[in-house]
Amino acid sequence: MKKLLLTLLASLALAGGAARASEGGVAWDQFPVAKTTDLAALQNGAKLFVNYCLNCHSAAFMRYNRMRDIGLTEAQIKANLLFATDKVGDTMKTSLDPKQAKDWFGALPPDLSVIARSRADIGKGSGADYLYTYLRSYYRDDTKATGWNNLAFPSVAMPHALWELQGQRVAKFVEEKDPHDEARSTHRFAGFEQVTPGKLSANDYDEAVADLVAYLQWMGEPAQGQRIRVGVWVLLFLSVFVVIAWRLNAVYWKDVK
Repeated sequence: MKKLLLTLLASLALAGGAARASEGGVAWDQFPVAKTTDLAALQNGAKLFVNYCLNCHSAAFMRYNRMRDIGLTEAQIKANLLFATDKVGDTMKTSLDPKQAKDWFGALPPDLSVIARSRADIGKGSGADYLYTYLRSYYRDDTKATGWNNLAFPSVAMPHALWELQGQRVAKFVEEKDPHDEARSTHRFAGFEQVTPGKLSANDYDEAVADLVAYLQWMGEPAQGQRIRVGVWVLLFLSVFVVIAWRLNAVYWKDVK
């Protein structure tokens, strides 16, 4: 129950803090876009999503059987990813009672179907860049109700859902004098210090987060790859057709005075 409540708090933070999240105090790291076409990464991201996100968040615009597009068979989906329902044709809804969630917290956990697409910010990066930075910027902060804080989303209400994988760490800050006003000082981030190890090394955790974000990015538009491929063929066809039309036009009008 304690884990469930913490995860619910996390979902509410995403629901109510989109504007504040986009105003975080760190530059967004670039998400490794090659992950979005890596089937192994997408499959691992799907596993992480089902195990760590789907307890409270839904993806109501995505069906389980759509994961066949990332190389999974229906048997694999049933055996490894189908926890909240019995049919692979069902949508990815959470088993959490929405009425109870609303009674407890005043709002429903947000749907994550298009979460990556909705977090883009001109001048900062894509929604995938934000999520990749956000999930790697957590640190322990005993002054907060959940015991966690986040550099990309200061004073975040969402606890660190992936802390077992990353471990616990604290953020180091230094006070620096303002070069333009000696009476003022700035609070500058100076790095993280690992307190307890996680199940994954730092590099492996970054890879896992990248896989999860890749899946969230893919889930927002599963047909994106097909759309791009079709678009290339359409542009090639139109290019050839323009040449043919141009020559036909020349032949048609050549004898017209």
